[in-house]
Amino acid sequence: MSTKFESSTKQIPHSQECVYRTLSDLNNIGKVKDKIPSDKIQDLTFGTDFISIKAPMVGNIKMRIIDREEPKTIKFETENSPVPFNFWIQLLPVTEESCKMKLTIKADLNPFIKGMVKKPLQEGIEKIADVLAIIPYED
Repeated sequence: MSTKFESSTKQIPHSQECVYRTLSDLNNIGKVKDKIPSDKIQDLTFGTDFISIKAPMVGNIKMRIIDREEPKTIKFETENSPVPFNFWIQLLPVTEESCKMKLTIKADLNPFIKGMVKKPLQEGIEKIADVLAIIPYED
């Protein structure tokens, strides 16, 4: 059974194109890793097309970019995760200098697993959205 988790919508004071350009090459996030509060996310590693994070209760998760739709969507798929899922970043323009972002996770979860991971997944997607909303984007 497919379950969807969505972050709240985050306002970002940079253009949709700027945010897309930064997030579509994950090495760019690695450059600002020291600006990400360590209490938010642990053990982040990056490559052009992948991100690996350590999440509470589930351990290490590695995701790879599987699709880019410039300048509005970046889709990921898990490579290493106790629960396989898809993850995507949606960007919508608000003005020429700002955009809004929402993150979505879609996972096939049986009722038992869903009960165990629902809260950590919802909290995790919200933390990731918070971090992506505050990193310094360069126009």
